[in-house]
Amino acid sequence: MTKLATRFATGVVFAASAMPALADCGIEAGSVRILSNDFDALRLINERATECATDSVSVTFNQTQEHKSLQVPALSIDPAEYTVAVIANNSLPPLLNDGLVRPLDDLVEKYGQNLTEQQLIRIDGKVMAIAFMVNGQHLFYRKDLLEEAGLEVPTTYEELLEAAAVLEELGKTDYPYAASVQAGWELAEEFVNMYSATGADFFAPGSAEVAINNENGVAALEMMKALTEYQSPDYMSVGSSEASKMFRSGEVAMTVIWASQAGPVLDPEGDNPEIAAVAGLAAAPSFQGNGIPAATLFWDGFAISKNISDEDAEASFQAMMHATAPEFAEENSYIAAWLIKGYEPTPGAVGIMADVAQGARGYPTLPFMDLLHSALGSELADFMQGNESAEQALADIEAAYSAAATERGFLN
Repeated sequence: MTKLATRFATGVVFAASAMPALADCGIEAGSVRILSNDFDALRLINERATECATDSVSVTFNQTQEHKSLQVPALSIDPAEYTVAVIANNSLPPLLNDGLVRPLDDLVEKYGQNLTEQQLIRIDGKVMAIAFMVNGQHLFYRKDLLEEAGLEVPTTYEELLEAAAVLEELGKTDYPYAASVQAGWELAEEFVNMYSATGADFFAPGSAEVAINNENGVAALEMMKALTEYQSPDYMSVGSSEASKMFRSGEVAMTVIWASQAGPVLDPEGDNPEIAAVAGLAAAPSFQGNGIPAATLFWDGFAISKNISDEDAEASFQAMMHATAPEFAEENSYIAAWLIKGYEPTPGAVGIMADVAQGARGYPTLPFMDLLHSALGSELADFMQGNESAEQALADIEAAYSAAATERGFLN
């Protein structure tokens, strides 16, 4: 590894070069250099990529929790320090802003026969990344309580409100519902989820001009506030971790939390086996009759560096196709919720894959989305506490975002 990687890397660096071929990846020559986050699923992918190493193909990877701080400087070098950047929704925009990753349409056409449409991350019509795993929020519910109340599993938030009213009258839990509306990032994400379900865009087409100050924004906020009638009085302090604990302890009958939290909920040998036995998972409820789950998808995937040779780019894409092949997802189905072709959801992944199947939208991969998220997190608390109207809250959000976007040069 060069001085740049040596200086910043705090994770694991592995090299597999000049080794006998462990798999027939079809790569004639090239250098594959992967930078990724450090968790179980990515470790398996990185290790599988090394199976493509031969006498003429070198494969190295650096898996580190410092990957975000490394990406831009490492890919700005010519040639780039890494040929592959393993990224997510929120770590791709900085690479796009600086033109550090290349369009993949030609490589997809040549080597992407196993890719699904959901894996192709398009920016301005071009495939700029390949997604291979997904996380997001969806409905967790008590099968026993719904059955006792004669209720179907809610598929819309309107139905959820009706079910909550019945469950409140039934009185078998402390509260019918819990949501992740803790002031700050999670409250902002709750709005992002709800607004996404309207089908409307967050920004004017082709622009950084925010576009949520409208009837869809008002409707999203009014639904968020209506749901608080069936939540704990201190709902503003409840984040996803607390909501999960409330569900697992039997305090609430329904909650919308992250798919990655399903494991403890469904664990028959965990702290709450009685809840695990009656817990059900479903897609996030839709909103306003659009049928779109009110949940934004957070994906992990990869992009290919621009500042590398075409030979290395081709070798890197082929290695990643081998690393994320359908048989890999089949062999490691319990590690993650895969977007890979042929993946059969495990019991803990049925909710998130229902989100995917029913058309949940991806969290916006835009360089100015973080500014809107921050504005939402700081400006929504007054509305949720009943101190201002939905219209005033949206005006405050628009003003806060526009000031930040102008300062960053996204708006004139």
